[in-house]
Amino acid sequence: MELKEFDYYLPEELIAQVPIKNRDESRLMVLNRKNQTLEHKIFKDIIDYLEPGDCLVRNNTKVIPARLYGKKETGANVEFVLLKNIEGDIWEAMVRPGNKLHVGAKVIFGDGLLKAEILETLPDGTRKVKFTYDGIFNEILDQIGLMPLPPYIHESLKDNDRYQTVYAKYEGSAAAPTAGLHFTPELLKKIEEKGVKIANVTLHVGIGTFRPVKEKNIEDHHMHTEHYYIKQEDADKINETKKSGKRVISVGTTSCRTLETVADEKTGLVKACEGDTGIYIYPGYKFKCIDGLVTNFHLPESTLLMLVSALAGKDYIMKAYNEAVKEKYRFFSFGDAMLIL
Repeated sequence: MELKEFDYYLPEELIAQVPIKNRDESRLMVLNRKNQTLEHKIFKDIIDYLEPGDCLVRNNTKVIPARLYGKKETGANVEFVLLKNIEGDIWEAMVRPGNKLHVGAKVIFGDGLLKAEILETLPDGTRKVKFTYDGIFNEILDQIGLMPLPPYIHESLKDNDRYQTVYAKYEGSAAAPTAGLHFTPELLKKIEEKGVKIANVTLHVGIGTFRPVKEKNIEDHHMHTEHYYIKQEDADKINETKKSGKRVISVGTTSCRTLETVADEKTGLVKACEGDTGIYIYPGYKFKCIDGLVTNFHLPESTLLMLVSALAGKDYIMKAYNEAVKEKYRFFSFGDAMLIL
């Protein structure tokens, strides 16, 4: 398939720059694959589409304030975005300006609270860096780091918690699993009271999620990898749901990619495990585990738009996106949501 098939017209003013006041009052477009219908709702209405025995699977990763501004020993300004903890105090980071940060270069952040040395230039141009500091690394990050907001968001974020889900638990992401941003503790409680199970997976979202697809033929694109975990109690909830014939509904593309990575080819059952996934889902893919998806509206020509097209059908998705533009939905990370059933 050609990349241009996943393009659509999006006026810039529809890219949400800030979150709306109440998380669960975003709009929700509901797609019913069987009937090919589109409905316009409010996010909190999602409860009406969930049935007792269904299982919502959410990603409980937590975004770290991974964007760091510092200076080289020469006084030159530099920027790091932490992508992945390799081991101990060694991280993979995206650095700017890349042509000034060679192996051996030293950088100071936060008036010396944090220091870094470039150890290696990796094949994709990112760097392996080693940090030195006194105290606790995450506390220093909280003090001097900034949220690594996506490149299409130009407004500053007044409250960092709005780029975290209310159930974020395990630190490690360079971007939020944004489909989950719409849930409130009250809505989740009502969903559980209805008899819907809630299971967690952890996938640490990398900044690669924003990397554009450059190949004309989508099959030639190479996916980035991300680290995931599934615990036994959560695998059990998902498998009970599958065995009872109820639906597994993924909250977001990150949960979906985790489940589809670990699911058994024949049964769709999952197991408790940990690993790295570079799964690339595009039209033609046969889903093994998920029966529905909660997701936001994605960038034109992105791998995430390909994933939702694989689930619902490209023509149906493109029709829904054109309708969303016409109805002035808010797009991308701080935007409105879609439920595909």
